[in-house]
Amino acid sequence: MNNQPLSDQQKLALLSVLRNRFSTNIHRHPELEWPDVEARLEKNPDKLLCLQMMEETGGEPDVTGLDGKTGQFVFCDCSKETPKGRRSICYDPEALVSRKENKPADSALGMAARMGIEILSEEEYRSLQRLESFDTKTSSWVLTPENIRSLGGALFCDRRYDTVFVYHNGAESYYSSRGFRGLLKV
Repeated sequence: MNNQPLSDQQKLALLSVLRNRFSTNIHRHPELEWPDVEARLEKNPDKLLCLQMMEETGGEPDVTGLDGKTGQFVFCDCSKETPKGRRSICYDPEALVSRKENKPADSALGMAARMGIEILSEEEYRSLQRLESFDTKTSSWVLTPENIRSLGGALFCDRRYDTVFVYHNGAESYYSSRGFRGLLKV
């Protein structure tokens, strides 16, 4: 991931990709208009950098709604499967440190923090799944309540049999088909 400021050419290219994805997937945001989203992005170049990192890691970010409390546009990873550039990672930096052998390259919470995005909560994950089917072959870590995490566990979700399932695993575990989905408010 490159977190250097975007050049004008990179900004234009990213905005073009986002505009195309927005117009191709109107069902994700039927009452929103692209010019409003683009104007907000233009005022927040730091958020464009976050979206670029989401894109670079395979997330295919798109607008999935409007935050009713803040009025911010909500961007979420909309790749059909958990983003390829964010797989084979454990849950958080603590789990990464605790793993003595065969450490993964990174952790979901650590990577999300460096990208400037949030990992989805279970509720946000379920909301995303109401838009269309995601993670039918992969799974995604979700924000884990402290009472579970303090005991060494972490939660992940996927969609099988047209149903969203929530599971648990040790926070230090990692699999080639498990990553995380991110969320960014602009």
